[in-house]
Amino acid sequence: MRQLHQRLGHGETSPGPDRPSTTRVPDSLTGRVALVTGASRGVGRGIARGLLRIGATVYASGRSIDRVDLDDRIVRVACDHTDDEAVARLFRRVETDRGRLDVLVNNAWGGYERMVEGGKFTWPEPFWEQPAWRWDAMMNAGVRAAFLASQRAARMMVAQRSGLIVNVSHWAAQKRIGNAIYGVAKAATDKLTADTAVELREHGVTVVSLYPGLVRTEAVLAAGFFDLSNSESPEFQGRAVAALAGDPRVERWTGQVLVTAALAEHYGFADVDGKSPRPLTLADV
Repeated sequence: MRQLHQRLGHGETSPGPDRPSTTRVPDSLTGRVALVTGASRGVGRGIARGLLRIGATVYASGRSIDRVDLDDRIVRVACDHTDDEAVARLFRRVETDRGRLDVLVNNAWGGYERMVEGGKFTWPEPFWEQPAWRWDAMMNAGVRAAFLASQRAARMMVAQRSGLIVNVSHWAAQKRIGNAIYGVAKAATDKLTADTAVELREHGVTVVSLYPGLVRTEAVLAAGFFDLSNSESPEFQGRAVAALAGDPRVERWTGQVLVTAALAEHYGFADVDGKSPRPLTLADV
């Protein structure tokens, strides 16, 4: 896999400081319909808020979505993304309500539950000591959930010959970061991006993986031990997705891994606090 600031497999430079911005964040996504999975908290909630602020009609799904603080204009649909029928109902709702889907953000994920078992913090344990439930959770609530949601979205997007699918991924796909299962699941997410992009390219549908930096989610802030000097807000991720959704040439990134802070430099937007986080590289992580 090439460096993250290159279009993988196409030899062109991806969004980054070495490539001047050619497209700015759109003034409005009015008329566009977006669905963000796993939007009950953290990155997903930030993306839903970011897309709403720029005018998109936003559907947000998650198991506890009805109990979270979200703008009333966001359409909340309770959905367990490991339940195939619940997923089918979610997409039928979007299609019935709007008749189209322009943006799907696959952010639903599992495996962060029960970090401590029997008094032991199990996340950094070697793979032979990892609990089997963590594999099942990441593969089912993460990779499989993204696959099934992408299937449903693709059927609508292929018919309308347009659309954007964003798979929220992580640097762990390319470098071991504390947990072998997490790395395998994120690598599978990136492979899902690469292969579905090939199949959807001729239908006008773009698929990308998005790598946030250190995001100030509820869990990160509660932990209290992270260096937040180069961190990003959850809403910063929404600005990145909005920029991609509004780019008339977004198809040039299809199948690629894109870094949120590098997209900010390319498209010319800042974080909600006015800061411009530095794009990480594989060596930084």
